[in-house]
Amino acid sequence: MGNTDSKVDFRSAIGQLISHSQQLEAKDASFWDQFWSEKISNIQDIFTLVPAREIRSLRDELPSNLAIFCNKVVDRLQLAAENSCQTQRDQAAAINCIRLLTRILPYIFEEPEWRGFFWSYTPIGQQQTTSNGEHIHKPPLAERLLRILADLLFCPDFTVSSKKRKGPDHPEDIHTIDSCEYIWEIGVGFSQTPVHTPSNDRNRTEILKLLLTCFSETIYMNPSIELQSYPNKWLAYFTSSHNRQTLPLFTSLINIIFSYDPVGYLPYNYLLFTDTREPLVEVAAQLLCVTLDNFSSSSSSSTTIDQVPSSPTNKTSIGDDGSNLFINYLSRIHRDDDFSILLKGFCRLLNNPLIQTYLPGSCKKIGFYQELLILFWKFCDRNKKFLYYVLKSSEILDIIIPILYFLNDSRTDSSKIGLMHIGIFILLLLSGERNFGVRLNKPYVTRLPMNLPIFTGTHADLLIIVFHKIIVSANQRLQPLYDCLLTIIVNISPYLKSLSMVSSNKLIHLLEAFSTPWFLFAAPDNHNLLFFLLEAFNNLIQYQFDGNANLIYSIIRKRQVFFSLSTLPTDAQTIAKYGTKSNNSILSLKSSSNILEQKQNIFETNSISNTDDESTVNREVIQQSTIETINNPMITSLAETP
Repeated sequence: MGNTDSKVDFRSAIGQLISHSQQLEAKDASFWDQFWSEKISNIQDIFTLVPAREIRSLRDELPSNLAIFCNKVVDRLQLAAENSCQTQRDQAAAINCIRLLTRILPYIFEEPEWRGFFWSYTPIGQQQTTSNGEHIHKPPLAERLLRILADLLFCPDFTVSSKKRKGPDHPEDIHTIDSCEYIWEIGVGFSQTPVHTPSNDRNRTEILKLLLTCFSETIYMNPSIELQSYPNKWLAYFTSSHNRQTLPLFTSLINIIFSYDPVGYLPYNYLLFTDTREPLVEVAAQLLCVTLDNFSSSSSSSTTIDQVPSSPTNKTSIGDDGSNLFINYLSRIHRDDDFSILLKGFCRLLNNPLIQTYLPGSCKKIGFYQELLILFWKFCDRNKKFLYYVLKSSEILDIIIPILYFLNDSRTDSSKIGLMHIGIFILLLLSGERNFGVRLNKPYVTRLPMNLPIFTGTHADLLIIVFHKIIVSANQRLQPLYDCLLTIIVNISPYLKSLSMVSSNKLIHLLEAFSTPWFLFAAPDNHNLLFFLLEAFNNLIQYQFDGNANLIYSIIRKRQVFFSLSTLPTDAQTIAKYGTKSNNSILSLKSSSNILEQKQNIFETNSISNTDDESTVNREVIQQSTIETINNPMITSLAETP
């Protein structure tokens, strides 16, 4: 009953806040205390009791009330931080203030005129005064908020476990403690095992979500105009030297992510116990992805706070030197033990969705693998020592297999086009090194639930088969990635010692499709794909001829494809004729569902049996006749661009 009364009081306070007929009193403590009452126990209550319509109405019709409200919330949060959240009341008030800001900030970012509000200084006439009549110069709300949140992430008995028990009269002060002693988890740069407290995990999650909300200002801007003129000052300030918690926070985020084991020791453990760690790990991975983005920090180095309404006494730049300390700390990791922790964490988490057991659903499956792929890309890009460590490690295949699994699983899902890009870019980055191609010769014995033809071979065979599947899926949004896929094959081709018959046939089939005149002349750059394949064949024959008998057999069997390349037309009239036929075939493809089905049949490459020559010849004849019948639709579909 008391909880219901508290929610009624909260709704009543919201009603007064948006009321046109009632004047707000900034010094009415009893009124403002209703917003961070202890009885509001979860963020769902905040989102339910503060609807979006009322927030927009408050912003557009009563901007002064919204400004007072934001100042009051930050002031109450600062008071709780100054008291080190000693009491239960301070902790509840801090959490509810964080939830209120998480709810309101997106609607402030929606309106361009409000985006500078948190970075503006209090006018001289509205500043508080001391007993001597001197004005108190407060920094902008954004600076105060970011500093408070950073300090609260290392607040004893609130987000970290206290180490020094001095009694209730002598609590630890978050402004004087060494935050590096309170890193959240053992791992990189920290050898102690902190006490795990679920309430601390929940409080950390709430604070990190608010930080993500602060950094989300970018998604409300016009990408072509505003992003260039108004960089993300929130992110630039938080990752600069103004934030004294950058090092312990960076270390804590890394360790909390890569020490997480969602499986545990008991089957169905996630059904028996509440896992407070997974939400924290997911939001930590998202925050780390954002803070390792160098766009905002580099572009904002020349942007100063005095470009918004400023104070006459403070005109320092947001980032001073414009450096992102999170990127700096990442690039300075160099110990092999630390690299081992990171790589094992990546392997464990990326392979989690692939786990198969005899007990269905007994293992918990994570859902933030896309963030992990982004982090892996950033780690390899920013720390070349980590990249070389990964390449020389035998565990690199434990990274490649889940990437190929995600690529194969997402190839037909338009909503996962970003996942396809990051996965292919990671493979492209790794393929530039010799060790990557050499490691792919290890036999592939794992059987994953992927819709692929059965084969016996190496990890290189798996990679080629998955790439073939991506190309023939006829997803037009993936066509810009074709050259990346074939570049990867070219990069690894000198090191592939023995391709299976299935993967050899896939390569020949791609050559057959890309060498057809209707495809070659459909777009100016289509011939590059053919060049990539020919270069891959040349590398395989030149450097790995002895072990690739299957590929040589496939080339000889399809030698007519290579002979036809020498008879390609070169005069403009014939090329124009093929271009006209290509356009006509596109129209026929769109109007005929039967042709679409036939096109998919063309791309089906069956494995060749060495013991059944007659069936092999029959399949070749059927496939060749099908290609000749509906050649145009199949080829031109490859050339279409989004």
